[in-house]
Amino acid sequence: METKEKAIEVLNDLIEINNDRIDGFDRASKELGEGDSDLKSLFSKFASDSRRNVQELSAAVSLAGGEVETGNSASGTIHRAWLDVKATFSGHDRKSILEECERGEDAIKKAYRDALTEDNGLSTQYSQLIVQQQQVINEGHDRIKALRDSQV
Repeated sequence: METKEKAIEVLNDLIEINNDRIDGFDRASKELGEGDSDLKSLFSKFASDSRRNVQELSAAVSLAGGEVETGNSASGTIHRAWLDVKATFSGHDRKSILEECERGEDAIKKAYRDALTEDNGLSTQYSQLIVQQQQVINEGHDRIKALRDSQV
């Protein structure tokens, strides 16, 4: 595959998984109770971070002459369906919501790591953008993991 086409594909994959992340944190916020305003605020921030990522990645795809992906990944859709089923049986406690959020954060971390492999042949410009976004994603993951670990 041509390098430019591969770059557009990689960037669009990251757009999709950021869209999944936005939907996941929006969904998780709705599952939280009134006493969980701290998590609602945090989830809102993470969704906002991913909206910014999508804007930056979309601009890069357009600049490369590609068509911007606007949807979600198939795996993200499946994960949300599983969340719906699990919520029906397990309730909506903080720990279970944080566990599900961490699974989603694991997936986006992997997507960013995979995007930066050498065989993707990304230009320095695209790699720098992805590394900057990856740092924020990793911080979010670590925050969710620490919150999950602190639950009794």
